[in-house]
Parts: sequence; C-alpha cells; structure tokens
Amino acid sequence: MTIFGVGLIGGSLALCFKGKPGVQVTGHSINPASAQKYADRGVVDHATTSIAEAASDADFLFLCVPVGRLEDYLEELARIPLKPGCIVTDVGSTKASVVRHASILAEQGAVFIGGHPMAGSERSGVEAASSHLFENAFYVLTPTEQTPPQAVDRLQELLKYTKAHIVKTDAVQHDDIVGAISHMPHIIAVALVNQIAGYNESNELYGSLAAGGFRDITRIASSDPLIWRDILLSNRGVLLKLLRDWQAEIDGFSALLQQSDGDGLEEQFRRAGQFRSQLPERRKGMITSLYECYVDVPDHPGIIGKIATELGQARINLSNLQIIESREDVPGVLRLSFRQNEDLDKAVALLKSMEYSVHF
Repeated sequence: MTIFGVGLIGGSLALCFKGKPGVQVTGHSINPASAQKYADRGVVDHATTSIAEAASDADFLFLCVPVGRLEDYLEELARIPLKPGCIVTDVGSTKASVVRHASILAEQGAVFIGGHPMAGSERSGVEAASSHLFENAFYVLTPTEQTPPQAVDRLQELLKYTKAHIVKTDAVQHDDIVGAISHMPHIIAVALVNQIAGYNESNELYGSLAAGGFRDITRIASSDPLIWRDILLSNRGVLLKLLRDWQAEIDGFSALLQQSDGDGLEEQFRRAGQFRSQLPERRKGMITSLYECYVDVPDHPGIIGKIATELGQARINLSNLQIIESREDVPGVLRLSFRQNEDLDKAVALLKSMEYSVHF
C-alpha cells in the first residue's frame, strides 16, 4: 500500500498498518528530505519521491494531502498504470467534490472510495503521528451506488487496524453534516476573534480580559489558514446555506433581546443544554478535545512542583498546567490539561488518592 502525504493523518495510518501481516507501507512525498524523514523515523517501510513508483503496484492508495491538492493527485494517478482492482481513498474533510472528480480513475480499473477519519491533534506533521490517533474515532466512508461492495469490504477490513468506528454514508450527506459540526464552528470562531481584535485596536482591555475562557472556546480560530481556505471553498455551497441558517438564529436572539424576552432567552439555553447533554462526551472528533481537570490546592510553597513531580513519576503525560487563582486564605485552582483521555483518568485517580479535591 502507498500513502501520499505522510503527515499527522498519513503517518498515523502508516503506523497502524506497518508490520501487519502481508502489508508493506510505502510513503510518498515530492520533497526528498520529507521522504527521507519518513524512512528514518521508521514510519514507513519504503519512501519515494516518484508517484509512478509509489502507485504502480499498490493494492491501496491513501491520498493524505491537503483538500486543495486532491484533484491534482487524482489527475496524476489517472495518467499512471495502476494495479487492476486497486482501491484509492482519501482523508479529506469534504467528500462530494473529490468523489465526483475521482470518476477519472474508472478507466484505470481502480476503485475510489471517499474516506474521512474524524480525528486530529493540536500538533501536526509526521512527528505527531500515532498509531492510537484513530482509536474510538469515527472513520467515514462514502461509497457510491457504483462502488463494488467487495471493494468496500476490503477497505473496511484494512481499516480495522485503526480501531476506528467505520460509518458509511453518501458524500453529499457527509458534507452537510461535517459542514455544520466542524466547518461552521471554525468560521464562527474566526469571526468572533476578529470582532474582538477589532475592538482591541481602540481598547487593549479587550485582549487582556479575553484570556482564559474566551481563549479556550475560540482556540480553533488558530487553525492553519491555507488548509482551512481550501476546506471552506471545497464545501462552499453547504456553508453558504449554513450561514443563512446561522443568521436566522442570530436574528432570533436579537429579537428576543429587543423584546426583553427573558423567558425566550431562557428557553434557548434550555434547548441547547438539553441537546448538548445528549452528545457523546469522550469520543474523538474533528475538533480536537482537551482533556482537563481542576485541582484545588492550598497556597503552600512547592505544592505545584510536587503535583507535577508526582504526575511525572507516574508516567502521566501532562500537556499544560495553569494556575487560575491563588491568594492568601483562598485555595488555588490548578488547571491540568492532557492530550489523551487515558492520561486524564490516571491523573484524576492519582490526585484523589493523594486527597486532593478534583473537579471538571
């Protein structure tokens, strides 16, 4: 099999497949230094800068390149003799456009199946790749009515090594849903941060007081601009409709405020809270989760260092540590952040055994 673009997603897939019975993983990059890095890090069995060499004898081709480059790669593959029955798939977060364009592979005897692993990380690049990235995450496949069922079965069987939950849907429905739960939140976060940035130009107190909660709820506004430019343009039609619906929701809030309708505002929060409480809490998704807990700590010298040391000795990987409040006669609040749910669970158990008060 071959993986084009061995970064966070492609590298994590490579680590899931590498060493499995009958599987040899080739990594491709147009950059010789990147290809060499894939091999040096042991993420792939073989690395090359030649598309023809990478693709010609592969049973599976994974396109793990930015959404804006997918069509270019499909056109390149359409000019190369591919192995009969070869399965080509991608990992892009929009599906309808790439599924349409992939029809050019039919003459090659290859089968395209759109794919989207709904997992990520705050880090990027092959250095951040992990064989556990997709575990317990949704992995969406978007076969069409013309896709041979046996090809879907073959891809699903391979993807079992990721330990992800495979979901099948059509490409249009995928883009509608992902547009609403991932692409729109990014637009809203960016617009909100830019709005506050505008206010901050005339009053820097906006930026000073925006620390903490505001920074947390808008962290996705720091996503890669080029990647998100391509994603949003690729899902343009869906997002224009979603933005119209969003404007209607905002107009509704404006009307409630203009009418001083307290009951109506309360109902909005009640409905949102009710739906949100039904959402899965600890399943990986497109927007990277933060696993955090809060610890009440007395204002004693060395207490922060002691907690960090205990976590380190227990081999619990602490991602971030922040003192939220600490003053005389008032317990400090320590926020601990972790990249993995397992680390959070271990930390909570350890801290409670040390008789610290831990809450979420």
